[in-house]
Amino acid sequence: MVRIENMDEATARIEAALYSAGRPLRIEDLVRASGTESRTKTLELLNSIMKKTKSAFKALEVVILPDESYVFQLKPEFSSTVKRYASKPILPNATLKTLSYIAYQQPISSKQLVETRGSGVYAHLKELRQLDFISHQNVGRLKIYSTTNKFQKYFGIQGDTEDLKQRLFSKVRKTASMGHTNPTPQIIQN
Repeated sequence: MVRIENMDEATARIEAALYSAGRPLRIEDLVRASGTESRTKTLELLNSIMKKTKSAFKALEVVILPDESYVFQLKPEFSSTVKRYASKPILPNATLKTLSYIAYQQPISSKQLVETRGSGVYAHLKELRQLDFISHQNVGRLKIYSTTNKFQKYFGIQGDTEDLKQRLFSKVRKTASMGHTNPTPQIIQN
């Protein structure tokens, strides 16, 4: 059992791991970071951190994603406010465009993606699968892609696929009416 004086250190180590990772962390990663060697104790500390974060911060949160990983992040409703201050996006623009295209066209085959986005799409698909933002089904020799629940939660998207498509279409129309020439929708955040 962790001594009381070490509880603060274990908590600080979890906070540091969540903050510095810049990506979701699995519970196993957080157990190692905490130094407690106890999944139960780490989960207790995580719950405490989540409660403290919720009461102390208005724009930041620690959330559990559908794959049961944890992430310290900006609440989705504040992302447009701080976009100009962010130093590095989660995904390169080309990969983000591929993800947007998948979200709008889903379900979509790898063949269609390559025809539309080019052969660089294979690297994008690999990265998006690693982040668990997309999944695929094999249909014959084709892979059919669609977005995951983790994608929706991470980007703060609520509602079903049709709702997402309507919002993306609305954004594309708005962008087109402002004279932009790139028709690929960008991820919309609440």
